[in-house]
Amino acid sequence: MTQDNIDRRTLVVLATYNEIENIPSLVTELLATLPNADVLIVDDNSPDGTGRYAQELAAREPRVKAFVRENERGLGSAVLRAFQYAIEYEYDYVINMDADFSHKVADAPRLLEKIRASEKTDTPLDVVIGSRYTPGGATPDWNLKRRVMSRSVNCLARIALGLKTRDNSGSFRCYRVDKLRALSFESFRSTGYSFFEETLYRLKRLGAQFAEIPIVFLDRRLGKSKINGREAVKAVWIMTSIGFARLFGRAR
Repeated sequence: MTQDNIDRRTLVVLATYNEIENIPSLVTELLATLPNADVLIVDDNSPDGTGRYAQELAAREPRVKAFVRENERGLGSAVLRAFQYAIEYEYDYVINMDADFSHKVADAPRLLEKIRASEKTDTPLDVVIGSRYTPGGATPDWNLKRRVMSRSVNCLARIALGLKTRDNSGSFRCYRVDKLRALSFESFRSTGYSFFEETLYRLKRLGAQFAEIPIVFLDRRLGKSKINGREAVKAVWIMTSIGFARLFGRAR
């Protein structure tokens, strides 16, 4: 199999809501950096026209795909929809990343290279995480409150969900689609930010192999953050409830 054929079966996923300021230049950079990968934009009917722009771009650029969800909301459910698309259209890898330049486009090939290199070993990887919390990773723009909150959520994920990885809440990851096929999507409880911890938990139960590579996570380039206190509380509740179910042998 040629290198081009391998690249062509990579799907980069961008879940968006009001990202019109970022998405045109981000997609342009992705198409140039991963010249044989496709980009899928899943938009929750953004009032600022992000979804409309994505559809117009997809109409003239065959490597761009777009879904605009009229009656659905949630980062987690958008990424889950992208997983289903990747499975349906037989991609080999999914790279998920934020749509606001918090994740450097130049780091995307590093995730892909790591998971591909593992295929030559006895234990091929199923997920490679762009990690803020491995040596070399950093969050230089964050204040103390945000650092403490993020560290606490990741500590909870390790305790409640039995995860060994350090960065369980970050969305910048490369997944092997063959492993995603084994997931029971109907069992997911998370539709928001805790989706990323729950995904690792469910993949871990399937025997998935994980690795982390360091990244520098930056504050968004333009626009407003979608993180709020309500979502944070919901994420903690979902992880805690899954943790109790795991502890008492009732996890699904």
